[in-house]
Amino acid sequence: MTRYLLVRALSLSLSLIVASVVIFAVIEVIPGDPAAFMLGLNATDESIANLRAELGLGGSLTERYANWITGMLRGDFGTSYTYRVPVAELILDRIWVSLPLAIFALILSTLIAIPVGVIAAATRGGAGDFSIMGATQLGIAVPNFWFAMLLVLLFAVTLQWFSAGGFPGWDNPAAALKALTLPAIALALPQASILARVMRSALIETLDQDYIRTARAKGLSRSQAIRRHALKNALIPVLTIIGLQFSFLLAGAIIIENVFFLPGLGRLIFQGITQRDLVVVESVTMLLVFAVIVVTFLVDIAYAIVDPRLRRR
Repeated sequence: MTRYLLVRALSLSLSLIVASVVIFAVIEVIPGDPAAFMLGLNATDESIANLRAELGLGGSLTERYANWITGMLRGDFGTSYTYRVPVAELILDRIWVSLPLAIFALILSTLIAIPVGVIAAATRGGAGDFSIMGATQLGIAVPNFWFAMLLVLLFAVTLQWFSAGGFPGWDNPAAALKALTLPAIALALPQASILARVMRSALIETLDQDYIRTARAKGLSRSQAIRRHALKNALIPVLTIIGLQFSFLLAGAIIIENVFFLPGLGRLIFQGITQRDLVVVESVTMLLVFAVIVVTFLVDIAYAIVDPRLRRR
């Protein structure tokens, strides 16, 4: 298992290096001068040059990349020109919206998907299975931002059970969780549809194994065979999907955060792009990539714990 984890850690480290190069290169090829864009049409050459120096846009690409990476390794993500505060402070303020939202949505997705997937597998070929598969197909097909707007229309505008957007802060945890409920549902249901289908497929494949037939021959009912033997082995591919979904929910909620006006990392990136605040876009994007890679590594560890074959490598 040690060798397996070392190989995975090396692979993910290389992925992180490649991702940093790609992010830096993409930001650099954006046409136009960020300093001139920020200062407007009436800016003088001197003020543009001063802002370029303040933003660290001088020097070669290699020097700027090295300065950016070494700064992040020291915990220095730079200073936002738009907000005039360190980017690290912006991240710390916004992460307490994005991270709870991702966890909330992942919990909802898992609580919905696993029992639904088990029911679909247990009733394979029946009316329950067809109904569940049809509902999950609809959940995958419907864009989450459109579903979010339907939730706002129903629960905020018509029923007035929730607010249409905004975040009150964690001084009142109940109000904060209530503000995150609709966004979490909008994020969770499409992911639950995917996870339920994976759970069903994995469980059906497991139920066809010889050891399940042996367990049934010894007198176990179908539900007992699922609970005692099949479910644990069927969870192996599900763990991978759950890890990937958490990464997506943390890094890919930009549209949902904008629909509900949530001050999270996704909205921060969107604002940084529209305002050409490149240091914010680079740093926050790199942080989210790092989070995705760390979560992937943790999923690999969980995979090795669940699957004994990996522990023997």
